[in-house]
Amino acid sequence: MKVYGKAETAANSILCAFQSPSTLPAAIAPVFIRRKDGSPCRAWSWANQLLVALHGNSDARGFRQWQSVSRFVRKGQKSFCILSPVMKTREDDDGERKSFLPGFKGTAVFGLAQTDGELLSEVDPELLRWVEMLPLVDVAREWGLVVETYGGRSGATNGWYSGGNGTIALGVRNLSTWAHEMVHAADDRLGQLSAHEPKWRKETVAELGGAVLLECLGQPVDTDLGGCWEYVRSWCGHEGIKPVVASQRMLKRTCDLVSLVLDTAKRLADPAAV
Repeated sequence: MKVYGKAETAANSILCAFQSPSTLPAAIAPVFIRRKDGSPCRAWSWANQLLVALHGNSDARGFRQWQSVSRFVRKGQKSFCILSPVMKTREDDDGERKSFLPGFKGTAVFGLAQTDGELLSEVDPELLRWVEMLPLVDVAREWGLVVETYGGRSGATNGWYSGGNGTIALGVRNLSTWAHEMVHAADDRLGQLSAHEPKWRKETVAELGGAVLLECLGQPVDTDLGGCWEYVRSWCGHEGIKPVVASQRMLKRTCDLVSLVLDTAKRLADPAAV
């Protein structure tokens, strides 16, 4: 069966399951990433750690922080900003001085890839191995993408794709999130990922596409049909669109993107067969 036909068959089986949402399994709980290394940025907020990852870096520090570990920012490198809290004090009605947070300021940092110097001993080899073992990570690399991780937490963004920085950032170990971001990347590669498009459309495509992708790879548990349903429902509900209807509308685009990912994987695995 051709790749598109395989994707279409998997998508239709998922849509069939969506017809009876009460029978779907419960959504898989997110397994949050906790990096086990000595970088000071592990103590930053998840949002700042996400910023580091989206700039294609596993570590970021200020200019002097890098100097303190005998690494130096290369000449001509441009910093990027994280948000740092600005704390102030004031007297209350009883004359006691108390601290308060009026806002945040931008703080310039540089990523590890922008520095030279001594090798860092603080690494998380187990997490590095996990990234290297992700299904289809070779496709991401073929497309020039960097895959990075950040410290996830409940209520935060589980993953992100940034076309501008060519990065997929993951805050959870769930393969459904990884597959979701890979479909976003495929959508962007075909020039269809627009900032002006309604969010429900591209999020439905990415979530349904991620489920189809994992189904085609023979990983039905990681497909997380319950989580897929809840995600699509959350985006389409406030638009007054039923999840099944939304998925049907985006079916061809979804299958096109899954086919692009799988075709690329097939070509990388056996160039002579293409």
